[in-house]
Amino acid sequence: MENKAHALAAGLFVLVVTALLALLSIWLMRDTTERDLYEMTTAETISGLQPQAAVNFRGVPVGKVEFIGFDSKIKGNVLVRISVDRGAPVTKSVFATVASQGVTGLGFIQLDDTGQSAERLVPNDQDPPRIPIKLGGLDKLLKQSEVIFKQVEQASTQLNKLLSDDNQKAITGAVTQLGGAAKSIDQLAVGMNSTLNAQFGPDKVNIPALVKNVDATMTSLRRTSEQAGATVAEVGITAKKLNEKGGPLDKLSEGGTALAAGVETFSAATLPKLGEVADETARAMRQLRRTVNNVDDNPQALIFGNGPPLPGPGEPGFSATGAKK
Repeated sequence: MENKAHALAAGLFVLVVTALLALLSIWLMRDTTERDLYEMTTAETISGLQPQAAVNFRGVPVGKVEFIGFDSKIKGNVLVRISVDRGAPVTKSVFATVASQGVTGLGFIQLDDTGQSAERLVPNDQDPPRIPIKLGGLDKLLKQSEVIFKQVEQASTQLNKLLSDDNQKAITGAVTQLGGAAKSIDQLAVGMNSTLNAQFGPDKVNIPALVKNVDATMTSLRRTSEQAGATVAEVGITAKKLNEKGGPLDKLSEGGTALAAGVETFSAATLPKLGEVADETARAMRQLRRTVNNVDDNPQALIFGNGPPLPGPGEPGFSATGAKK
């Protein structure tokens, strides 16, 4: 009977302690912060964002995500409802972005303020006001990369069209005609020189023949000049198409500049944050490993605690083997 009484008392004691611990945990975890509800709607993908995710205002925790679903007011949009501490400075110029927590990929809401308005956004839990949501830095880079690649593709297509086989043949023909025109001019110069020597030489001077030859020479020279002008015009049109504003070379230059700016932004803003997150994760893993090792070495410490430290040299009860006396 006495053993049963002791067992019953021990069982009641365990139950009472368990109930007290449960009440203590509930009391410690209770949330008495007053929060207001706000909503955000977007047509973009919000991968990685989950209910109960953190809501930060310029890096300071101010709330959490309460609900993620579809927007009944705007068909096809995603609705995100958040609760924000009443003391947070939520004004009419506040906007939100969906950011991710480094290597884990878990999403959270980042609030920021453009500073254009100091008027506070009036909360209404029955019909929560809506905060505009914008693309994050990584999403902007991805979208800008798509635009850049599209522009580069268009510029390459136009450049290929401009340098097609027919156009290359036309340019080659124009250069050939220009060389022929120059050769004709040289031949005309030689002919004129021979004519002048023949007509004005020391042996005879024939004015009518000289005039006739000069007329023929000028006609041939005019024809050659027209051919050279047409050739130069064709080359000028081709060069103008290549260098005009909005042309292939201009679009190719704009695409390269935008891509370089996007890569520089990614390297300056996102990569340092990823490094910081990786360092914090490594520190947390080391602390967790030390805790697990301590529990493995002394599992009863979870119930009875670590106990008093072992006495050191010169203290009563010290033992060189580490055993208590």
